[in-house]
Amino acid sequence: MSDAPVLVNVDARGVGTITLNRPEVNNAYDASVVHGMVDAVTQVANDPAVRIVVIRGNGRHFQAGADLTWLTSVAAQSPEENLVVSRLTGAAMRALNQLDKPTIALVHGACIGGGTGIIASCDVVIAEESAVFAISEARWGMAATIIFPQLISAIGERQCRRYATTCERFDAHRAQQLGLVHEVCAVGELDHAVAPVINGLLEAGPDAVRITKQGLLRAAGSYMDDGTFAVLAGEHALKRQSAEAAEGFASFREKRPAAWFPKDA
Repeated sequence: MSDAPVLVNVDARGVGTITLNRPEVNNAYDASVVHGMVDAVTQVANDPAVRIVVIRGNGRHFQAGADLTWLTSVAAQSPEENLVVSRLTGAAMRALNQLDKPTIALVHGACIGGGTGIIASCDVVIAEESAVFAISEARWGMAATIIFPQLISAIGERQCRRYATTCERFDAHRAQQLGLVHEVCAVGELDHAVAPVINGLLEAGPDAVRITKQGLLRAAGSYMDDGTFAVLAGEHALKRQSAEAAEGFASFREKRPAAWFPKDA
């Protein structure tokens, strides 16, 4: 198997699989993963042989959020360089969300931070019953602004206001109640659970599916305009360079509570 951080495979049926491939760090995203996701989404979007896109992760977890060591190094760069990183990360999520081919996320293990943005950007999400979820950016002094549109579309503003501020972890059944996950299956049964979904999509007319998806996104107001994208990416980049984020990153490295956590709690 290739050691590339993101893998793409297309089978004879036209099912393209994008696999996050940094299992040694639980598929935490860094620059290589972000670039790899942009390239992968572009590849499947432009390949006429691809009818369906499946996203999954190698190793013990689907995707464990951002690589905080990498984020620390990014924060030390210029504001302009930080903005480039946030815009690229946001562009990967935006492209996935607006891809005009049906997308399916298969989740096992942890799905944290940016991982929730990935699955909220997909049309169908199936998770193993042992999967764990969290919108965790604020825990480390960050803000998940660039995935808010997708998360709000998936679980609604009310639930997003809770989970993006408390950073609580929740299980697959709660994720299904929220609308983040469509179906929960037994551990090891993802391929079995997704088979009828793929068959249903293959039975539908490809152009009809494309028009249906685009029409739904337009009707729901889920296409992100350039102005909103610019604001959210700017806020994301600015927060990464804040003193609060620096303390959050330090608390992660040093495995201690952040300074804002009450000492007598």
